[in-house]
Amino acid sequence: MSALLGRLSLDVFPIHEPILVATFAGVALGGITLISVLTYFQLWGYLWREWFTTIDHKRIGIMYIVMAFVMLFRGFTDAMLMRAQQVVAFGGSEGFLPPHHYDQVFTAHGVIMIFFVAMPFVTGLMNFAVPLQIGARDVSFPFLNNFSFWMTVVGALLMNTSLFVGEFAGAGWLAYPPLSGIDYSPDVGIDYYIWALQIAGIGTLLSGVNLIVTIIKLRAPGMTMMKMPIFVWTALCTNVLIVAAFPILTVVLALLSLDRYAGTHFFTNDMGGNAMMYINLIWIWGHPEVYILILPLFGVFSEVTATFSGKKIFGYTSMVYATVVITILSYLVWLHHFFTMGSGASVNSFFGITTMIISIPTGAKIFNWLFTLYRGRIRFELPMMWTLAFMITFVIGGMTGVLLAVPPADFVLHNSLFLVAHFHNVIIGGVVFGTFAGISYWFPKAFGFKLDFFWGKMSFWFWVVGFYLAFMPLYVLGLMGVTRRLRQFDDPSLQIWFVIAAIGAACIAIGILSFGIQVFVSIRRRNELRDHSGDPWDGRTLEWSTASPPPTYNFAFTPVVHETDAWWDMKQRGFRRPATGFNAIHMPRNTPAGLLLAAVAGVFGFAVVWHIWWLAGLSFSIVIAGAIFHTFNYDRDFQIEAKVVGHTEDARTQELAQFPA
Repeated sequence: MSALLGRLSLDVFPIHEPILVATFAGVALGGITLISVLTYFQLWGYLWREWFTTIDHKRIGIMYIVMAFVMLFRGFTDAMLMRAQQVVAFGGSEGFLPPHHYDQVFTAHGVIMIFFVAMPFVTGLMNFAVPLQIGARDVSFPFLNNFSFWMTVVGALLMNTSLFVGEFAGAGWLAYPPLSGIDYSPDVGIDYYIWALQIAGIGTLLSGVNLIVTIIKLRAPGMTMMKMPIFVWTALCTNVLIVAAFPILTVVLALLSLDRYAGTHFFTNDMGGNAMMYINLIWIWGHPEVYILILPLFGVFSEVTATFSGKKIFGYTSMVYATVVITILSYLVWLHHFFTMGSGASVNSFFGITTMIISIPTGAKIFNWLFTLYRGRIRFELPMMWTLAFMITFVIGGMTGVLLAVPPADFVLHNSLFLVAHFHNVIIGGVVFGTFAGISYWFPKAFGFKLDFFWGKMSFWFWVVGFYLAFMPLYVLGLMGVTRRLRQFDDPSLQIWFVIAAIGAACIAIGILSFGIQVFVSIRRRNELRDHSGDPWDGRTLEWSTASPPPTYNFAFTPVVHETDAWWDMKQRGFRRPATGFNAIHMPRNTPAGLLLAAVAGVFGFAVVWHIWWLAGLSFSIVIAGAIFHTFNYDRDFQIEAKVVGHTEDARTQELAQFPA
């Protein structure tokens, strides 16, 4: 039996853990309810044809964002568990989370929030908006886009499988050895970590290649590099970082897996191994990853600031140069994550200085946004509110980051809750606030109606107030010397700060719930919230020249770009759409190949985790053979839409009808 099932047995199901059993029951009940609803309304066929198998970049972008919200609920549940545990674990109380389970919770929280919430958020926004902004009908490799998405989903599913089959890693979200080695983590938790991130990382890397090629090769006529929207520039730099950094993650996880599976000694403390090599490699990926997350949102803030100020973005050229400088410098600061690990004063000084320097182009962006607002006709719509909250919050996080860039200060604060507060300050204040700004900004373009303003304000204020309540106390605790990753405390005077932080986390939970209500209410009121002008925000870039929502092919005619604010310039020129002269549109048809290949990759990951080698070999062979077959079968995946403009049923005529000449 062991030859067939490897390490898999009935003992791996955590039926003795009441929290996990309750979680499994809740997930099972929710899954059954969802399946029942979809079956009752006969939606399976529609979802399969129009969404699961789609190669339309807009729908894939939306699915990325939906997946990120699902994982946000999952990851935030871990955050609430940690906060609740820390509130009650005083005065000799052990709390309700055993040490081993607590280690898994904070590891899962970090992995989910970075890899399966923040990354899908920014990838979804880039997928949706970039081809529209450059005048392309789709990305360069539509099938690859579908495959990339499903690889990310499968990575998330494999990671969450550890909840109910085995366990997850307890070595922290970066899995430092020797704790992640086979001697200290002999169970399958680290293996789940490795293969979930390998599968999702392949999807992210392929998406990065796809978007780089799209931006370089598919721009509309006249759109030179220095006429691209700022969001496209930030997306380009982001995907250059992805292509440069994610292979490093792939290699370092492969070496760690060889240590665990094949008995090699890359990162062990004996036989010539060096655990510090792992830490260098993981942070050579890890610090560019921070900018992979934030750069696209810098682009979102640029679009929002210009639109809701009624002005061109201030200092376009300096914004582009600042983005490029940040991209380059992000590779020269990784060692500030381990100042205390004996690199020496000269090395620490170099990386401290580069860390301070990288704040200069970021500060230039802040000033450019402020000067864009200056004397503008500011409209306090939801995207603008999120942007203003970002400016205040991110500056605080940036200042604490500069403090941590000073090696002597970092020696005191590096392993304290001050660092946790700083990290969440920039990630929530930058990535999360930016994501909500981007979603509320492009939601009318994606669905044809705005989001409800009242519930949007509710979500905004609970998020902002909740953030400050949740993380400002951690700065105080960090300065008092409280170490991070602890589940139990002796000093009762600290408890009040954890109580305030827990109240803040509860406010954020209400903010997340308010966003869900906002979407539900908006769908119910969509006819009332619909804007028939085609450009509900009076936007300045090219995507607003299409219908809302855009048709599958994006553009019935190829636009010609003259200025950076392409759509604004078209309107100023008295632009009129042509009524004739359209050519046949050659578009790929939907295909299930990406979903199926990713599913088999998930089977491979599960089999390798549990040492089911025959299944791992079979599934790996199927993935390789399927990819090769699909490559040679590619021409059959296209359909030609050759209708002539003039027929009322033609989608292009419908587009023209929404924008009368």
